[in-house]
Amino acid sequence: MKRIHVDNYAPKYYSGKWSWDTEKDCLHFEAHNDLENARERFITTNGYKFLRTMDQEEELIFRQEYVRPKSNNSDTVVIRDIRDLVLYLMPQEFLSYKFVNFMHTPQVHALLHSLIIYFEYYLRLVEFVLIRRDELSGQMAQVQSAQTNDMKQTFSVYLSQYRLLVARNYCLIIGGEGDMAKFYHMKPISNISATIHDKYFHEHFLAVAIQIVWICLHRRAYFIIEMEMNRLFRSEHFVSARPEYLHFTPAERSLLYGRNKKNFNYRIQDSPLIQELKLVLEEDMPILWIGERKYRGSDPRIAQMELEYITPGSQLSLIDISHGILGHPKKLYNTLLSLDWPAVRFSNFSEQYDPYHIIRRPFLEIPQLGELKIRQMSEKYEHFYELSRIFEVCTPQHISKWVRRTSHIEFFKSGGLLTNVVSRCEKELASSSKGPRVDQIIANYFKVMSKIRKDDKEGDRESITTLRAGSVVSRVSLSRASRKTL
Repeated sequence: MKRIHVDNYAPKYYSGKWSWDTEKDCLHFEAHNDLENARERFITTNGYKFLRTMDQEEELIFRQEYVRPKSNNSDTVVIRDIRDLVLYLMPQEFLSYKFVNFMHTPQVHALLHSLIIYFEYYLRLVEFVLIRRDELSGQMAQVQSAQTNDMKQTFSVYLSQYRLLVARNYCLIIGGEGDMAKFYHMKPISNISATIHDKYFHEHFLAVAIQIVWICLHRRAYFIIEMEMNRLFRSEHFVSARPEYLHFTPAERSLLYGRNKKNFNYRIQDSPLIQELKLVLEEDMPILWIGERKYRGSDPRIAQMELEYITPGSQLSLIDISHGILGHPKKLYNTLLSLDWPAVRFSNFSEQYDPYHIIRRPFLEIPQLGELKIRQMSEKYEHFYELSRIFEVCTPQHISKWVRRTSHIEFFKSGGLLTNVVSRCEKELASSSKGPRVDQIIANYFKVMSKIRKDDKEGDRESITTLRAGSVVSRVSLSRASRKTL
């Protein structure tokens, strides 16, 4: 890739490929905007073509019109940044008002968050399985011990717990209650299912979810993510047999898919997410309340999962946990959220100083022997606190702007004005208008600052308790049911 440092009007990402010019006997750079039908421009996800890259003009439009505005965490990568990038790269047929509105709901945000956590651990476990496959084969094969089998069982249970968290968030969506009622496939009066529409709606969401998780996890192991995502939401009967997909042995499948996986006839087959909810162990029941109420108990595993889940993506470095590129500084990434290795080198990261796990590679922590039996003896106490989440609701105007994405791009490409900070300042200096009054400027300033600091005033809450978990501060409010107990 060619990268040129110019002013902020020029794009940050030069997309194209190098080829050898035999006539001039030198290298020649060919931009992707000259390769409209090139294979490198698109990536196919579940049969839909997503843009793999963008040309310089498309990047300028994205940065000016669709990049997340300034907020208290605008200098770090969060889920919204990845979602906006995928919405810009996805096909035109996805851009319906209903689907874009669905992608901006807090329930979908929670599902994407749990999927990122699940696949972060899943890819580590797949790597462990492939390494053990090599160690157990060949002339120098190793012999497995009882401790190895105990460790594998613990890894499988941990992965099932992350899968249970995904299943919980997924069922809140398909239940069709509350804010999800308008996306439910059954019409409220006639009770007739919109089967065809719901089918394409589900297909579109799966394709977008694959892209979001893939980009968040540094664009690695694409086919493993695609295969597992389709298995989670469809079941194995509807996963395509592609040569790029890995083939696991029965023992490896038992390790990766957990003890609740059962295959039936495809007519009565439940997805693996629903199967996880049908048989939940007693010690895993508090996982269903993670993010809804504060866990009170002696199980360190659930306390760790809760801390990992309720910590905002922009503050993951405070608890020394890596979820892909979440919480990483934006200055280390280009517009397509790919690592800018020159910027990484100038940051002077090392094994001793690497808060974002860029130099330190993710790994599996070896559990203690007998940890599953210890968890069965953990104690649970009555909960007193409910967690209150802050979610910025998307306006209808912003959703309509995404729906008109193609027309906006065509307008700017046909001669619409693309401005940067310098050109806007020059235009304002040349203007003869006096501008807004001083009191209006001050009022707008305080309005913006209150939004950045998220100074939400909750008058109907009697008290707000601040709990410190590690280095992260979680805002919780006292539940009415437990006030009498206190």
